[in-house]
Amino acid sequence: MMRILLVLVCAVLASPVLGIALSWLNFDASAQAVWRHQWSTVLPDYLLQSGVLVVGVGVGTAMMGVGGAVAVALFAFPGRRFFEWALLLPLAMPAYVLAYAYTDALQFSGPIQMALRPRLGVQGALWPDVRSLWGAVALFVLCLYPYVYLLTRAALGERAVQLMEAARLLGADLERRLLEVALPLARPAVMAGVALVLMETLADYGVGSYFGLSTFTTGIYRAWLSMNEPMAAAQLSSLLLLAVAVLLALEKRAQSRIRYGSTRSGAVHAQDAQPVPLRGAAAVMAIVLCAIPVVAGFILPVAWLLGMLWREAATAELGLPWDRFAGWAWSSFRLAGTSAALATLLALGLGFALRRRGAWVDRLLSGAARVLSLGYAVPGAVLAIGILLPLGWAQARWPESGAGALLTGTALGVMLAYLARFGAVALQTVEAGYARIPASVDETARLLGASPPRIFARLHLPLMRRSTLAAVLLVFVDTMKELPATLVLRPFGSDTLAVVAYNLARDERLAEASLPSLAIVAVGLIPVVMLARAMRQ
Repeated sequence: MMRILLVLVCAVLASPVLGIALSWLNFDASAQAVWRHQWSTVLPDYLLQSGVLVVGVGVGTAMMGVGGAVAVALFAFPGRRFFEWALLLPLAMPAYVLAYAYTDALQFSGPIQMALRPRLGVQGALWPDVRSLWGAVALFVLCLYPYVYLLTRAALGERAVQLMEAARLLGADLERRLLEVALPLARPAVMAGVALVLMETLADYGVGSYFGLSTFTTGIYRAWLSMNEPMAAAQLSSLLLLAVAVLLALEKRAQSRIRYGSTRSGAVHAQDAQPVPLRGAAAVMAIVLCAIPVVAGFILPVAWLLGMLWREAATAELGLPWDRFAGWAWSSFRLAGTSAALATLLALGLGFALRRRGAWVDRLLSGAARVLSLGYAVPGAVLAIGILLPLGWAQARWPESGAGALLTGTALGVMLAYLARFGAVALQTVEAGYARIPASVDETARLLGASPPRIFARLHLPLMRRSTLAAVLLVFVDTMKELPATLVLRPFGSDTLAVVAYNLARDERLAEASLPSLAIVAVGLIPVVMLARAMRQ
């Protein structure tokens, strides 16, 4: 009975994606006219700007992530131990928060240009506006390169130092060892990291909307909210979902090649191979290479946000809205905490049930879990449309049912979107914990007469304590930062920190947006600290 219930829960969480796919069944003459209108007006811009964004961010994150990974994994230089974990810090910085900080700092009316123009005798802008397509590319590169860095460094740390030492003993110089040994070894990891980066880029709404870009995600919202064309929004969502599915397939293929290439070799022992020491100009170049992304992607924006917060606090006329901030924080913590607890409970139930194989319901449950594990790749905008569209159909068919009021503008609708998207994070974390518990432990407990609930409560939960806590924290942080789905589905009069920061920045009240933005960054530091500790171990 419990397995059937878990299958039904997974089916409910997968229903938004099914609703998006079924939107093409309503491709009538009216829908065709809307598509012709979009093709002649906005759709080419969506394709062009999304394509430029994807190519620019992919190339930039690959260069920055691989550069940092190669430096700290293969070379020894002053500050290497610091940069090993410091290069992860931009993971705590959502792209839209980075956009708010750099816009306030670098815009035409910002304090930097206002101070420099009189000294330089210049009337116009000193540099191009950061709120542009290329500005968005630079910001995404700064906050998303750690995905590439993390996977590439793990791949290089597995075998690269040993193989480079073997190549050195065979007479290969440093350049050849890098180009023909280290980088080919890391290629699958780079591809997997870039695929994850591009999925995050396509899913973003905050930067695209704030910068006024015409991407697929902003187009979905325009079609739904401005054009009042829910079918067009759903069909645009399906195209975005198709692109994400392709990227996900590429990421899975690259991950399988990483596992294939991680077999250890005994040619050179680990203790005999050491990173290449750098001295002089080479060491300075390595330090600069690692320092630029850390400073530009975390230290400078955090410092600027703190300065904005200080200036706002010192303004007697306005002051900081501490009373309202408490309400925003409580709303965020309540939604994120509830969703994290539910997602972890679901993941624990699925993880426990999946340890039993053989029956048809177990195979069905395994398929349902795999569907749930794809949810993290689905953009929040797509989930929001996928939830609202079936509700619209149900409300139109059965007006007296009140189906729309159940999930529209309620905490239940937001948590459904959170569970559908971030349940995969909890499931993967829990499955990683269960992988360390041998199946023989369960068999021994059953032979001693323990029932399944007793095995779970008295045996698995104590062994899974760290994995369970990690799942709760990761889902909590992800839901705190989620913007698109929250923006559409949030309860009326109950704004979260992400929504408040977005609304204040959109109204050009950037100084007031600094407080909720810094709170989001502070929460985002939690998984960074966890990753840094895991890397040290």
